[in-house]
Amino acid sequence: MSAILEIDSIRQEFPVTKRMLYLDSAHQTPMATCVRQALSEFLAEGNEMAGPKPVWMRRVERAREDVAALLNALPGEIAFTKNTSEGLNIAANAVPLAEGDTVLMLEGDHPNNAYAWLNLKRKGVQVRFVKVADDEVATAETFEPFIDARTRVISLSHVTFHAGQRHDIASIGRLCAQKGIYLVVDAMQSIGVLPVDVRKLGVSVLAAGCHKGLLVPQGLGILYVKAGLDELQPAYLAMSSLANPPEDYIARPDDLAPRKDAGRFEFGNYNLPDLHALSSSIELIRKTGVERIEAHVLELGDRLIGGLETLGVRLVGPRARAGRAHIYVLDLPVAEWLDYFTQNQVRVSPERGGIRISFGLFNTSEDVDQVVSLIRQRLSRAAQPAAASRVD
Repeated sequence: MSAILEIDSIRQEFPVTKRMLYLDSAHQTPMATCVRQALSEFLAEGNEMAGPKPVWMRRVERAREDVAALLNALPGEIAFTKNTSEGLNIAANAVPLAEGDTVLMLEGDHPNNAYAWLNLKRKGVQVRFVKVADDEVATAETFEPFIDARTRVISLSHVTFHAGQRHDIASIGRLCAQKGIYLVVDAMQSIGVLPVDVRKLGVSVLAAGCHKGLLVPQGLGILYVKAGLDELQPAYLAMSSLANPPEDYIARPDDLAPRKDAGRFEFGNYNLPDLHALSSSIELIRKTGVERIEAHVLELGDRLIGGLETLGVRLVGPRARAGRAHIYVLDLPVAEWLDYFTQNQVRVSPERGGIRISFGLFNTSEDVDQVVSLIRQRLSRAAQPAAASRVD
């Protein structure tokens, strides 16, 4: 068992670990007890006090501060959205792009990132896809040959969902700064699992949902917009987006100036229950230490890779520590293996390259040994008839 984390106390926060072998945090994390308690408190307040909205709104700002601290950002650089896809679409429509401008992306990256930019083709914006192999990590050198005078944006995932690559965002950020290019990052698979420092990474805009590494239920996302990028303007407008919202709730056609901070991209009501829970989940992450979470999932990955080597099972994604995080795709046919894992109370995901195993802060070395043992058992059973046939 890993000595990096106080694993026993962490596992108490995740009762699902008593019911199944949960290796699917890249799909969604199970609900932590502290998150459930926060949601229950919110519901009780709504039930018993008819919704103390001023209290709830103060908690929204507390959550904004918590997210900013996690990302090494300013609270005014954080907006709340529904999910990653909404954040990426906000970015795509906010960047001032003209006909003939180009966006560079990685071929095979998450489709919802691609569609946010491909939707701009109707305005004459060009999207060019750069190829990288599943075991490769994108760096500045990956993109530099494709940059020309019309390149305005590079958009990619920090950690990929389909092979687990951890791309070198920092080097790409430096390249974008040199070339005057916006860097838009999908941090869905990295936030809460790896240190994500927007200053060090050189990110212009970052989008992420909160139902994976940030441990809250679906329906809440975060958007980071670097301060000073005032040319990034919202496609939608509401009172909450305005610098001077009318106190009498009568629209002022002559005053449509948006806020200067990231709040200009917010509109409508907040997801108050999830925001109430978000501060609780970030507190758990903060107490555990995101650097220690990173070290923990990498250690589990080391153990898994070692076990796969003994079995002759190929890893689809990168093997080097610097190029991976908590996602490991095994070259095992989904049609033959997914039901087997399900029948043995193991939660994994089918992926384009095979079976995806993804670790969370609550997983242990024993979890790794258990799944390796299950793979060994099935491979052994599959080999027995062939051996018997050769004897005959």
